[in-house]
Amino acid sequence: MPNFRLTAIAFAVLTFSACSTTPIPQRGPGTVPPSEQSAVPVPDVLVEVPAPLPSPSPPPYQAALARDEAVASVDALKQSRTESRRDNLAAMVKAAPATGVAYAMAPAPISQPADRENYAHLSDNPIHRAAEQPVSTFSIDVDTGSYSNVRRFLNQGQLPPTDAVRVEELINYFTLADAPAKSLDTPFAVHTEVATTPWNAKTKLLRVGIKGYAPTGPTPPSNLVFLVDVSGSMNSPERLPLVKSSLKLLVKQLSPKDRISLVTYAGSTAVVLEPTPGDQRATIEQAIDRLGAGGSTAGGAGIQLAYQQAEKAFIKGGNNRILLATDGDFNVGVTRFETLIDMVQEKRKTGVALTTLGYGTNNYNEHLMEQLADSGDGNYSYIDSLQEAQKVLVAQRSATLLTIARDVKIQVEFNPAQVAEYRLIGYENRALKREDFSNDQIDAGDIGAGHSVTALYEVALVGEGGERNEPLRYGSEARPAAKGEELAFVRLRYKRPGQDKSRLIEQPVRAGSAVAFSQASDALRLTAAVAAFGQKLKGGTYTGDFGYEQIAALAKSARAVDESESVGEFVQLVGLAQGLTASATPPTTLSVAE
Repeated sequence: MPNFRLTAIAFAVLTFSACSTTPIPQRGPGTVPPSEQSAVPVPDVLVEVPAPLPSPSPPPYQAALARDEAVASVDALKQSRTESRRDNLAAMVKAAPATGVAYAMAPAPISQPADRENYAHLSDNPIHRAAEQPVSTFSIDVDTGSYSNVRRFLNQGQLPPTDAVRVEELINYFTLADAPAKSLDTPFAVHTEVATTPWNAKTKLLRVGIKGYAPTGPTPPSNLVFLVDVSGSMNSPERLPLVKSSLKLLVKQLSPKDRISLVTYAGSTAVVLEPTPGDQRATIEQAIDRLGAGGSTAGGAGIQLAYQQAEKAFIKGGNNRILLATDGDFNVGVTRFETLIDMVQEKRKTGVALTTLGYGTNNYNEHLMEQLADSGDGNYSYIDSLQEAQKVLVAQRSATLLTIARDVKIQVEFNPAQVAEYRLIGYENRALKREDFSNDQIDAGDIGAGHSVTALYEVALVGEGGERNEPLRYGSEARPAAKGEELAFVRLRYKRPGQDKSRLIEQPVRAGSAVAFSQASDALRLTAAVAAFGQKLKGGTYTGDFGYEQIAALAKSARAVDESESVGEFVQLVGLAQGLTASATPPTTLSVAE
């Protein structure tokens, strides 16, 4: 009898669920219901109506926006129906009469947070033969988010995913004590040096360092829009509460000439604070304190509203910028990666930059955060602690907010008479075509005040045995005559803020400038240590037996060159990686000779 009763209840529930799904009446294109039909008289005289004037074409991304919003509406309707059926089912089960029979129920499993972090896959740059491809071209990158994200993984007791490691961002996290530019006439100084590679005695490291001009006087006024994700996914201590504390640190640095707006987004968007003078700190902080998390994440709509606010309070000649604070988990409205990127690329033409500040774990969309900043002429940082917020928004505020050079590109031409092979370490997603270097229509990275940017090449010189590629069977091995003693020729192009025509800087690298690694500058020693660490985390394809202990010793020897005083922490991270690598490797049996 109990089995029969359960079967009857289950049948009734299924029947109710099927019947509760009521189809929505559909109206075909051009159809009119009978209740709305009326007799329409046909005129006796035909009147020629002029054709309407063509409307201006909308930006290309708007069609994609409309499509994505339509898809999101359908998804929301489906979700609403599913929740309605689930609620009806629960109500029926609750209202069913008791059978007098107790049934054992299995305990519900403990839910674990799903790891939905998103990273772009990038293969390491290949080795090129200088005789076949002598020119290397790429955009500079001032992002540092990969370093603090890697630190977060190591501090949590796990090795980072290889795709989370971008070697150039690890290197550029450190502020090197290179001599800066002396004036804004040439906004950055260029430093080059060559020394033996610490992990391969048969190759050399070529460092190309850029140090931005650091203004000492008053900075231009800022028009900042804080765009804050207040969706349900931000409801944890390392997310919205940390965002609020981070923004308050920046608010304390503002002046009366600055303007602050606050825009939020969850299932919908809202302007929480209209443009407000920077010295009205109590008003700004009260608006920040009122933020609370809940709902879905309409990030695309939030970005659009933030640009509208930035354009409304635009300061000519000032720093106009959106600071987007989020975990990047956009799940309603415009969510397609390509549509969001297209929208930001179109909006950057307004003169408003977009900087991204990443927060959170498990569902963190790092791929989107990095690419939004790159497309928006901004920079990307990952905030894993209040100390990191202090570094990015206070200690390095000028570098984060004040742009001194736009669309900075680097091109290095290697002399095949001196260089057999080369490879660029990092910058895999910043590669440009050779012809892009002189094309001012091609976008590239921007440099902030006081920024340090480093590019590192591993180079195999002719006759020193460091080549990794096999010689061609049918190709000619004849090499052109050397042009003097040049090892390479470095070119940089950049635009001054507000200008559209680029300027050119050129500088040769002499073959005779190469030194033993023991004689290398502290800047090159620290750069080499961080580059080796990043490559080791990615699998160590080119670093051979160069281990974590050697990396730590190398970094300690160059501690004095780091103006950001981060070397001590770096050495600790190297130790953590060494321990985690050892624990992840199965023990080997050692044989002892008799």
